[in-house]
Amino acid sequence: MTARRLLVLTAALLSLPVGAAAADIAARPDVRVLHCARLLDTAAGRMLGETSVVVDGNRIRELHAGAVDIEPYRKQAGAAGGSFEYIDLPGSTCLPGLIDSHTHLTMEFSRSTYSDKFRLDPADYAIRSTVYARRTLLAGFTTVRNLGDAHNESIALRNAINAGIVPGPRIFSAGQFIGTTGGHADPTNGYRADLAGDPGPKDGIIDSPGDAWKAVRQHYKDGADLIKIMPSGGVLDESSSADNAQMTLEEIKAVVAAAHDYGFTVAAHAHGAEAIRRAVLGGVDSIEHGTYMDDADMKLMKEHGTWFVPTIIAGKFAEEKAKEGWYPPQVAAKAEQVGPIIQATAGKAYRAGVKIAFGTDAGVYPHGGNAKEFLYMVQAGMPPMFVLQAATTHAAELLHKQDELGRIAAGRRADVIAVPGNPLDDIGAMQHVSFVMKDGIVYKDGGKPTL
Repeated sequence: MTARRLLVLTAALLSLPVGAAAADIAARPDVRVLHCARLLDTAAGRMLGETSVVVDGNRIRELHAGAVDIEPYRKQAGAAGGSFEYIDLPGSTCLPGLIDSHTHLTMEFSRSTYSDKFRLDPADYAIRSTVYARRTLLAGFTTVRNLGDAHNESIALRNAINAGIVPGPRIFSAGQFIGTTGGHADPTNGYRADLAGDPGPKDGIIDSPGDAWKAVRQHYKDGADLIKIMPSGGVLDESSSADNAQMTLEEIKAVVAAAHDYGFTVAAHAHGAEAIRRAVLGGVDSIEHGTYMDDADMKLMKEHGTWFVPTIIAGKFAEEKAKEGWYPPQVAAKAEQVGPIIQATAGKAYRAGVKIAFGTDAGVYPHGGNAKEFLYMVQAGMPPMFVLQAATTHAAELLHKQDELGRIAAGRRADVIAVPGNPLDDIGAMQHVSFVMKDGIVYKDGGKPTL
């Protein structure tokens, strides 16, 4: 904690009971004034100059050009029995809290991943996820879509974060993956016959439209926030194809119909062109990865308003680790095919006018490195302003939370981050987040964690 924050917080913190949680602090009628050297207006797509942001509790109250007189705010907070903070961010650019539209916070690939699944219990993954969640938040990502886990661990993680038990981003969880027998979501791929069994809809494995309805209803029962399906092969499972079609159009339509009945959006993992076509025609809300997307797919996605989440960093990381011997031979072969293609496809989709939201497939690569995706997107031909909007306004729209997230504006959630310098001049600045506020609580200041 820096001296400028310590002076204004001391009295308030001394009044808290020992062991008070973040949720207790958030409930107090606190007022904070952030003074930013610059502020990115993501809705208008322009960089503002010196700006003061007034935060009241977990909401942004107002914005002012330049500096403001802080005394009225200090007195107001004191009269209400709350605390006051003035936080100066010299030389920094303030941005809305970032949104990663594709994460897996309950796992992280390593050399031992394929044997770990026989050694680790769901509780092991759940405990590790608390570490990954904190790293993600401290990297400036205050909101994520968690697109699949094995035992609904991310739902438990979401609940613990919401209760203030552990620090982490706001999570929208898809719970278990939904796929077909032997497909990318089948958790028993690579198992010997006596261990494989026959996973069904309760396990996220479907083989008919009827199974699809059962699986979606199970997700509703489990407390998921959205649905993730696997209509194509994938890179890191132990099958031979990354791009073959693995769900029928009828199965996809059934998932989407059931999901929309229950208020869910549907994200579709799809590398192959035919799988992408079926997913778009089936009515999914987003295509994830999209490596082998062709011109016809892009045209169809524009017609249907389907979002694209590229995840370039995951493809590049998997290619690199395949060459280092991390994966079984059939997996390495797929990774070396997908890695060189995925970035070019993302650039082509941008030039074609496909709607793009930021997402990384975190967990394929180490958590906390999410911001490197910005660099890869710019290298693919996307302007810096566009890629920052992809992680803010676009991603908020994909979540149907555009009235809550993705902008620093009055009435919005008090999710604010800061980076040194101007990221429009150097997108690499996004990998050096120095300040993180989520829901009005400061988790990082001066480059150091505060909670």
